[in-house]
Amino acid sequence: MRLLTAAVTSIALALGAQMACAAPIELKFAHVVAENTPKGQMALKFRDLVAERLGDKVEVKVFPNSQLFGDNKVLEAMLLGDVQMAAPSLSKFQKYTKSLQIFDLPFLFEDMTAVDRFQQSAQGQELLNSLRKRGLVGLGYLHNGMKQLSANDPLRVPADAAGKKFRIMTSDVLQSQFEALDAVPLKKPFSEVFTLLQTKAIDGAENPWSNIYSKKFHEVQPYITETNHGVLDYLVVTSAEFWNGLDEDVRAELKKALDESIAYGNTISGEQAAKDRQAIIDSGRSEVIEITAEERQQWVDAMKPVWKEFEGEIGAELIDAALQANH
Repeated sequence: MRLLTAAVTSIALALGAQMACAAPIELKFAHVVAENTPKGQMALKFRDLVAERLGDKVEVKVFPNSQLFGDNKVLEAMLLGDVQMAAPSLSKFQKYTKSLQIFDLPFLFEDMTAVDRFQQSAQGQELLNSLRKRGLVGLGYLHNGMKQLSANDPLRVPADAAGKKFRIMTSDVLQSQFEALDAVPLKKPFSEVFTLLQTKAIDGAENPWSNIYSKKFHEVQPYITETNHGVLDYLVVTSAEFWNGLDEDVRAELKKALDESIAYGNTISGEQAAKDRQAIIDSGRSEVIEITAEERQQWVDAMKPVWKEFEGEIGAELIDAALQANH
């Protein structure tokens, strides 16, 4: 009987060990955009690299198009352990840190090269750690692109935007940006934008080319003004509890796979922006308006006072460092 009991115990222990080995860590990666965007492609690349290198230890499950959580809820869900990784737009972090509001300041960066230069600088990398005291870990910046203004009517100068309703992300800076134009900013989830535009509940929105094309906003917005007035980038983020709870070797391998995936996403983002812009023009559904240098200066003059308004929260030195990245 003792031998039988011992045998059963051995089998149970062996099965338990096998089950323990067979159960990889589940890493849910949630985002709000389509899979044919730079962020969507980056997430799939990360999933595939992890499967290739850590297949028996970690399984990445990607949930695009707000399937799991919208950007407004995903950080709360992350702190509760319901999702392990996300890449919200930088605008979504203002309740966790004021410093990242710098990326919402209008006309601060001349182009994506300047954005990248600042993000990779000592000050930019330091911003990744600004969330740690709130239980979040910034793992890297992911590009989407420069923002354009879409609307039901042509927008050439700031006066054209007056009185119009624009969807914005949850950002006080972006709210002030549109109020500076005498427009009406409305904070709405990204998943609702198409319907809001289609039903004309709002008059316009600001988005990079990849968001406009992948979400078909150009089909319900007859005009897109090429302003390049701001940047929409993302921060790949995880919870400190999840990240610090991983074995060191697993964490190092995940970070390496993520760095490679972000580099891949950032490479295709520039190409994608040009392709999507041309695809919108080719569709004939929306007219792309190219403004003159004089018209652009009017937008700059109207929006630039927003910098002073948020200088106290962001820090004058940080704004200066971002400006230096333009040279």
